Amino acid sequence: MICDGAEKVMIGSNNYLGLAQDERVVEAACDAARKFGSGCTGSRLLNGNIRLHEQLEEALCAFLQRESVLLFSTGFFANQGALATLTEDDDAILCDRENHASIIDGCQFAPAKLVPFRHNSAVSLRNRLKRLPAETGKLVVLDGVFSMSGDIADLPPILEVAREFGALTYVDEAHALGVLGPLGRGTVHHFGVNDDVDLVMGTFSKSLGSMGGFIAGKKEVIEYLRHKTRCFIFTASLAPAVVGGVLKALEILQAEPERIDHLWRNTRKMHAGFKEIGFKIGSTQTPIVPILIGSEAKAFQFTQRLYEEGIFATPAIYPAVRYGEAIVRTSYMATHTDEDLDRVLEIFAKLARELGTFEDPVYSHPGRRKNVFDFSLSYPEGSHPVREGSGDAPRSESGLHPAISR
Repeated sequence: MICDGAEKVMIGSNNYLGLAQDERVVEAACDAARKFGSGCTGSRLLNGNIRLHEQLEEALCAFLQRESVLLFSTGFFANQGALATLTEDDDAILCDRENHASIIDGCQFAPAKLVPFRHNSAVSLRNRLKRLPAETGKLVVLDGVFSMSGDIADLPPILEVAREFGALTYVDEAHALGVLGPLGRGTVHHFGVNDDVDLVMGTFSKSLGSMGGFIAGKKEVIEYLRHKTRCFIFTASLAPAVVGGVLKALEILQAEPERIDHLWRNTRKMHAGFKEIGFKIGSTQTPIVPILIGSEAKAFQFTQRLYEEGIFATPAIYPAVRYGEAIVRTSYMATHTDEDLDRVLEIFAKLARELGTFEDPVYSHPGRRKNVFDFSLSYPEGSHPVREGSGDAPRSESGLHPAISR
């Protein structure tokens, strides 16, 4: 990428297959805009429906092996709208503590009771479910791939527990689509449990290189969402250029499976490379690779130094991760070259030495996490705190905030 006139290696993008810049995708988007205009100027249920929307829904049905699909203007809206629409006052939503913010917001919008369970734990889920009255409607919601830690959902035992208690299941495939499973169909296909999951959600802003989202499931459920979901009914439909581009990206995804193979070669290279340097990368199993830094201020300093060295990445601090466990969140693409990735590893190793990363308490005293923002930075002439006396902040055990280092 070019930023401020200088070339940078991008390792902060969710463009896993490199399709956002593919000339065929760009041209398909342009063709759709020329034919249908720059926007639809209305909602799908009024004047904003065009044949392209229906073609994309049909293509996704075939790809995901689902009865029906409904498009949303964003993935955030898909989660928020579906969770708020499908539950009622006497229901309960069982929510993994590391779920994406859009899921958490959807749960908070929903009339149902929110019941968090420990990350990726079928045991914790069972304990929560058995405390609920038998007549309670239950929906278990979790990410297929968790966006901060890079973990893959442990779906088989979680689905077994859900069936035991009569709970429906909902899997967010935002970071799994185009990454996991045959032809990149997602986590539910990766585990071969597509028929056991009631609803899947996905986005177009990652592997498919655009924007928007969808819900896929049984026809009667999708029709219910179509006529009851406020953020579908009262929002303008996806622009023709977006839909045309996504259709082409989906076609390329299926025609060129070697892109996914290359993505996983790059992923394995970076997992091994960071571990060899000495970085903690948590329990990631995917192209999302969180690099544990520890201090919030040092995470910002590390990313600024990366930028100066020609690497574009972003920090993640509380509430995206726990206090005192700030990370540089990196993610990798099929289009990265070995030269790109070798350069990234070289710069990370250099900066770890320069900034004393491995002297941070998360490395030198693991397990002694300080629940406080660290606003002090070390300079050659000494330590200059930005804010003194910030004090210790107690952590609420009921909070839905993800952890990278466990």
